[in-house]
Amino acid sequence: MTPRNHHPVQLTAYSLLSVALLLWLMHVGSFILVPLIWGIFFAFALHPMSNWLENNRFPRSLAIGLTLVIISIFGATVIYVLLNQMILLIADIPEIGSILQEKINAYLIEIENRLGITGIEGLERWESLNWVPLENLNETVFNTGKSLTLIGIIPLYIFLLLYYKDFFVAFLLKASSKSNEAILAWVTDSGKVIHAYLVGMLKVTFLVAVMAGIYFYLIGIKYFFLFALFIAVMNLIPYIGVIISSILVVLYVFLTTDTFLLPMVTLLVLWGIQLLENNLITPLVVGSKVKVNVLVVVLAILIGGGIWGISGMVLFIPLVGIVKIAFDRIPSLQPYGYLLGDDFPVLEKNENFVRMLRKKWAKK
Repeated sequence: MTPRNHHPVQLTAYSLLSVALLLWLMHVGSFILVPLIWGIFFAFALHPMSNWLENNRFPRSLAIGLTLVIISIFGATVIYVLLNQMILLIADIPEIGSILQEKINAYLIEIENRLGITGIEGLERWESLNWVPLENLNETVFNTGKSLTLIGIIPLYIFLLLYYKDFFVAFLLKASSKSNEAILAWVTDSGKVIHAYLVGMLKVTFLVAVMAGIYFYLIGIKYFFLFALFIAVMNLIPYIGVIISSILVVLYVFLTTDTFLLPMVTLLVLWGIQLLENNLITPLVVGSKVKVNVLVVVLAILIGGGIWGISGMVLFIPLVGIVKIAFDRIPSLQPYGYLLGDDFPVLEKNENFVRMLRKKWAKK
């Protein structure tokens, strides 16, 4: 039986098995693939800088090296400041834990007085809570060493990918002798997607960090730089990241202040920053380069997180955008590209009240 004679059910089953096998291989090979994908993405993002140096008569190796040195100095400075504040925050954890215990005990006593309940169980349990568990210390050290190893490999990947860029182009031309233009167009479009996404998200991260940092500084948060960057970085994980980061920051504000008002204001400010980022900053800075719909984005985050952890949550969004570009260029797969995209009609049974209000406002 030739592949052309396969039943549609068989083809669907083969496709699903292939996807499952691919995801399994990605999970098993995460130690190799995660730094490689990060290296590819950063190579596309840093290519304009190294290419500009190369066009100004710098040798390619020196141009790439200077680019990596400049970026590394900037990154090392940020990491140093973050680690410094993180160490100080960790040193404050016992004190913060004591404050939380006192507040919980006070609330339990207040509930007891209000409701007339005598002897609420749990006060001793809160007081004996261990705030710095050390059972998984070995696993934590191992994971930290593994992460540092991966981070150390990424610059090597970036250097080699940029240095051998002509070699990879020549390989693509040899491997696709009948459709050179289509292959090169796909690579070019994919590169534009990666570059626009990474550079755009870097700008968005900077703007969100500045806005959050100014607010945290004005209300007197001790580690305002750390929390501002934490909010901005977690914002790279759509929907999920901002919820987690906001809850943790609001909890810290609650524990370090004596009023309910400031935590509530902090929550409203973070929510306002998120609305501003989603509706104004990201559309202006990033645009719609990764043209996938919200449902696909959520699935990409969940699948990526399950396979590659936090790196997968960030990397799978542009990866899905690249897959969509490939689907759009292959006639038989164009329906699947349409399924991934965000260009779809919204059909409603009746005209909704928002459109009616807009029409009435326009007539005025």
